[in-house]
Amino acid sequence: MTTAGSGRFSADGLPVLIGSLPLDSHETALDWILQATPEIPLWPQLPSNPMERMLPQFAENIPCIKEQDPGGPDGRIFFDISGPDFEGAMLAFYEDYLAAVGNPEALDKSGFTVSRERAAGLYLLAERLRALAAAQNVKAVKGQVTGPFTMLTGIKDSEGRAGYFDATIRDMVIKALALKAAWQARLLGECSGRPVLLFIDEPALAGLGSSAFISVSTDEIRDMINEVVTAVHLAGGLAGIHVCANTDWETLLGSDIDILSFDAYGYFDRIAPLGRELHAFLDRGGILAWGGVPTSSEESIRKETPDSLCSLWETQMDTVTMPERGKADILRQTLITPSCGTGSLSPELAARVLELTHEVSAALRGKFL
Repeated sequence: MTTAGSGRFSADGLPVLIGSLPLDSHETALDWILQATPEIPLWPQLPSNPMERMLPQFAENIPCIKEQDPGGPDGRIFFDISGPDFEGAMLAFYEDYLAAVGNPEALDKSGFTVSRERAAGLYLLAERLRALAAAQNVKAVKGQVTGPFTMLTGIKDSEGRAGYFDATIRDMVIKALALKAAWQARLLGECSGRPVLLFIDEPALAGLGSSAFISVSTDEIRDMINEVVTAVHLAGGLAGIHVCANTDWETLLGSDIDILSFDAYGYFDRIAPLGRELHAFLDRGGILAWGGVPTSSEESIRKETPDSLCSLWETQMDTVTMPERGKADILRQTLITPSCGTGSLSPELAARVLELTHEVSAALRGKFL
């Protein structure tokens, strides 16, 4: 599990964030990030800007996806393949895709880049990374992309049918997101000279098993995740997946991901029974992104302390340690994160989440490493 030219990445209980912040300034948001997680900076997503919300941010240049006033209060995003120009646009899309696969120069000039309009925080971080890497103890850099299942189930046609259930749309969206992730991993790696952790954000995977997705198979989910992961690997990055609620953890642990990011504060009891799968994941070098810092309720955020959250981590690890893998061993393969992004919180609560993440990481590393 390496990144090209960067060597092996060791998690070592370092803190990292999920992405979104409840701010209007990317500069301020990046300052917050660098203060809380200087070892693994990431680029800020600000959902106060409609263009930076989960579906529009990575939707541009995918021909089957249509947008109407995406930056406005009444903006719409949907799929439509009925137009007379769709077949030509689809052909151009696949020509662009075939030219860009495995060809970094073509990828940089392709339609799989993400514009500054939709990811200003990414460009801001990229511009500052060379200086940051030289002046600070940067161990890695984190990026993120909307996952294909979330995109495909979030975007619907005029009759409310999700794009996931159309094979043409499904293939185009998966391939587009895979190369958008690869382009991002390449950009951040070149600017930093450090390993890149590229997280695939898949909140919709919490719906697996529900009546809405009864026909979705775990093999399909694993295949689509692996297609994005393969593209990230070819670009020299490590691929993580983030799900902020319960899901089919066994399927994810059995995929090709390098990092499993999960809400340990709310759902660790759903993962703990998978001890064999967890240790198999760790055996192959996998990393757990332990989302033990709460983000879901004001009460939890205010009541918890670094001591209480460190105790939570130790209590949870008591259930999964083995004679040959103790808490220190697990912490070396663990990142400390919030349970989810903080974009829906008040700035005050978001700041507390960032502070807790930083302090819990420091305390656990001080005790075990």
